[in-house]
Parts: sequence; structure tokens; C-alpha cells
Amino acid sequence: MQKNWTINDWQSGYCNGHIQLSDLLEYVASIDNDDNAWIEIATPDQLTAQIESIAAQNAKDLPLYGIPFAVKDNIDVAGFHTTAGYTAPLYLAENDAHVIAKLKAAGAIVIGKTNLDQFATGLVGTRSPYGAVSNSFNPDYISGGSSSGSSVSVANGVVPFALGTDTAGSGRVPAGHNNIVGLKPTKGWFSSTGLIPACRLHDVISIFALSVDDAWQVAQIMKGYDAEDDYSRVHPATAPVAFSLGKVAIPDTLTFYGDSQSQQAFELAISKLQAMGYEVTPIDFTVFDALADTLYNDSWVSERTFAVEQLVARDELLPITRQIISQADNYSAVDAMSAEYTRAALSRQIQQVLSEFDALIVPTAPTIYTIDAVNADPLTKNSHMGAYTNFVNLADLSALALPNVIADDGLPRGITLIAPAWHDEALANFGHQWQTALDIPMGTLEHHYQSEPAQTTKSPSLIPLSTVFSNDSSVELAVVGAHLSGMPLNYQLTDRGGVLSEQTQTAATYQLFALAGATPAKPGLMRHNDGRAIEVEVWRIPTARFGEIVNEVPAPLGIGNVELADGRWVKSFICEPYGFEGSTDVTLFGGWRAYIAKQSEPIV
Repeated sequence: MQKNWTINDWQSGYCNGHIQLSDLLEYVASIDNDDNAWIEIATPDQLTAQIESIAAQNAKDLPLYGIPFAVKDNIDVAGFHTTAGYTAPLYLAENDAHVIAKLKAAGAIVIGKTNLDQFATGLVGTRSPYGAVSNSFNPDYISGGSSSGSSVSVANGVVPFALGTDTAGSGRVPAGHNNIVGLKPTKGWFSSTGLIPACRLHDVISIFALSVDDAWQVAQIMKGYDAEDDYSRVHPATAPVAFSLGKVAIPDTLTFYGDSQSQQAFELAISKLQAMGYEVTPIDFTVFDALADTLYNDSWVSERTFAVEQLVARDELLPITRQIISQADNYSAVDAMSAEYTRAALSRQIQQVLSEFDALIVPTAPTIYTIDAVNADPLTKNSHMGAYTNFVNLADLSALALPNVIADDGLPRGITLIAPAWHDEALANFGHQWQTALDIPMGTLEHHYQSEPAQTTKSPSLIPLSTVFSNDSSVELAVVGAHLSGMPLNYQLTDRGGVLSEQTQTAATYQLFALAGATPAKPGLMRHNDGRAIEVEVWRIPTARFGEIVNEVPAPLGIGNVELADGRWVKSFICEPYGFEGSTDVTLFGGWRAYIAKQSEPIV
């Protein structure tokens, strides 16, 4: 069977009959483990059981029908062993982790469990009794960790997506080292039920994929509140769905540990951002560094110790793992409380800084090392990997690692976007635009990124992923008059996190009237068979803030539904019939902006 790449490639193969579910048995049997990416590859019986569970269902009802994926081996999959990188299986999982159950219900098929730094303690991918995982571009170099096997399995095109975890950067550093996407969600957005914790307060399950589109599609299936997870959170649906400020921050002082190619790669990324129209502003990075340092140099390490010692004795660990968790012996309960107060104070400062920007953009990792170099100096080299990742979960931020460039040394260098909690969709929408403009292959493959087939004729720079994949975090609102960009009431949209999604027209069945006595001047839209198409803007409003806009609509206006030129019906401003009394028909102008421009022309 020909190897496929993205989720769309696999789906096309099933739809066109090029791939059958039974082909997965042969496909999985052909997987080698020369790169040490796998701890357990699915047996024919394990695959057959999963195949039979979806075979009788309609593929159109299962968004991930037959899509193979890999799972980091600290996440439970029923019928597979869970090792967390321990020297032997800890147990045979009887139940699926919450997110695994969701993915299986959508038709996805687990084809194996992947290697990791032992108990997810490391960012290098070398701390495993199952061998160091080789970088997908050069086997002499580290893959990054701790989600090493998951990242490499995606980069090499074995699976279109894989699950990792992220506490200090484990879902981002491996993405940067292997030229793929790493989606690190807001804490609590994905359930962690069925995950062996590293630091339970700050762990998240993450997604690796070749494209942002794939990662976002998988996220829409995995997301959601889980009452069995004490740290699960309900999405507030108040965050913006896309960037709107046109401003990104970068650290004022950048460290690359002598790696000139990483420095040049990040400078190239800054140039790309500016070419995309973003204002790039250096910010004081002191508070970010201070919070990052607390993760391993304060009592937070005690969380790792507690998690590990619930499962195995300390003297059964790899020496490097044992050395790390033994640091907890130096701290007391008083130290733990002090660390939390410090974390809260630094986090508040970080969030205040980021409130002025769409996102902070950093190198995913400042450099990359050979496996031999890491083995020779494991603690120092590992700490370097977390220079731009360690603070993120401590500060309750969302993050997205993206490919950037393949450097002259043949190794990838990535960037990571970081934003406040629940800004995951805004990050994904930017990532969609970034990959659309990026001219490098995905992973180690020859394939270049292609946006999912457009269901719209919008400009790529204005297409939120929520128009490509169904999403309930925002409402489409068509505006026709005083709420248009640059008009006096537009602030009512932008102040609520609204983002311009599309400039289009209504169906050719509307009339437009300038309402009498309205201040500021406002139009009323009337559906009429003898009408014409009227210019509108479609804005995406966070769902939980839509009601605030509705509350501000004065009579005779209201919120109803309007048909667009492409046949979609969206929410829009409409007018009660009595509001048209004494109004002026301005339909012939084709839109409110053209009418206003005509009124401002000098009388000659």
C-alpha cells in the first residue's frame, strides 16, 4: 500500500477505494523501528478489533474513519501496555484514556505506542531504556522529547497525527526538531484522564501533525469537559478566534548557545512576520525567564517525584531520571507554597505583558545537539532545550509550534507562538496562514502544505479554520452599516474579540435603506424579491460575547438571519418594518460604504 501523509490523503484513499481497512494490517506489519520511535506496535489482533468496530459504519459518519495514529506511551490505550518509558510495562491498560476513546469513536485507529523520555522527564528524547529516538532528518541528532517517538512517527509520514504530552515543552520541542506542527492546548481543554502524570497541575496532552489543519481537526474531536478529570475546564468561548491587533512580541534578548543557524532561522521568521504585515516588538523577557527557571530549580520538581513514586521505586529508574526527581528531597511544604505564590505573581506579570499583543513568538528551541553531546552533558543540554518553553504551562498559556526553515546544516528550525489561555483557535488560524505562505516540505516528506479544499472563495488571510472545520466557539455575524470596518460602531465588535472573516455580498434579494433620524447614521436591510446583492462584512464573534452585542442593538434594529451570495445563512442586523418609515432607499449604491462616500462628496 502506498504511504499516505495528511488526514485528507488517507480520507481520499478510502473514498477512492485505493485504501481498504484490511490494508492497515499489512501497512503496520511493514513498520520498522530503526529510529527507536516505537515501544509497542499493534498486533494483527489489536488492529482487527479496532477495524471491526468501525467497519460496519458509514465512513461519512466518522470524521477520522480508518486514520492511523500513534500514542505516547504514558497515555492509556485499552489492550496495550503502558510503560511511561519504564524498563518494563507498568500495566496492561483495561480502558482507553478519555481522548483516546473520543478519537476511536471518530473512527481513528491506534497502531502503536511511542517512545519517550522516561516518565516524561526530559526534552531530548535520549532518556529511555528503549533507546534514544533518532532525529528524522539526521540520526546523529536528538529528536527532542519527551514526546520523541510520536514526533518522529509523524515527521516520517508513518501516521498523519500522533498524541504527545507537554509539561515543559514536550509537545513543542520535538515538533521544532522534526519540521512538524505541535499543538499545545490550554490546560484543561483536553481531558487528562488516563494519562500518567509528570506534573499534574501543568500537564496537557498534545497533538503532532504535519499541518495545522490536521492538528485542529483532531483537537475538535479531543476537546471538551471531562467530569472525571479534576483539572478539566469548560471552554469559556470568550477568546478571539484570530489575531486582530497586528502586533507580535519577541524576546528582547535571545539565546542560541552559539548556534548561528538557529539565530539566522529566527531572523528569517521575523522577516516573514513583517512581510505578513505584523508589527514585531521586542519585550523585556526577564519575567518569562524567571518563571521558566522555577520549573526545575524550585519545589515544582516535587510534583514529578510524587507522580513517579506512586508507580515505581526510585532506585529502579534510569540514573538521570533518579537524579532529577531526587532534587525534591531539598524542598519542604513551605517551599511548595512559596513557589506557588511566586508562580502566580510572575504569571500575572506575563499575562499583562502579552495583553498588548496577538502573541509572543519565540524559537521553539534555541539550538539542537547530537545525541552524543547530550549524553556527555545531559542536564545542561536538556535545560537549553527548555529556554523558550518551560514557562508556558506555569503561566497558563496556549502555544503552537510551527515549522520555519530547513537550515543549511540540513536540520529544521521551528518557531512557537504563545498566547493567553483559550487563544488556541487564534493561534491555529495564524498557523494556517503561516503554513500557507511557507515554502518547505512537511516533515521529511516531499509534500508541501496545501490548505484544505476551500469551501469558500475568501482570501486565505481571512479564512479562520472554523470555516474549514465545524466549530462552536464563535458566531458568524454579517454587518452592513455602522459596524463595518472603519465605521463608528465597529468598536463594538473589536472590543468583544471579533475578527473580520470575510468581505462578501448578500444574496441578490435585498434592499438597503438609510434610516431616518439614526445617530450615528445606520441602514436597514430588507429582504425583497426585486432587490440586489448588498456588500457586507462577515465577522467572527466569540460565542460567549455575542449576547453583549445583541444587548446593544437599538430599536428598530434587531438580530436575525441573512442569506449570503454563496447560499449560507448567517446572523445579521435586520430592521423591523416600522423602522423603514421615512427612510431613504439607497439600494442602488450596492452597500452602505458607497452611500456614505457619496454623501461626503463636496457639492458643486
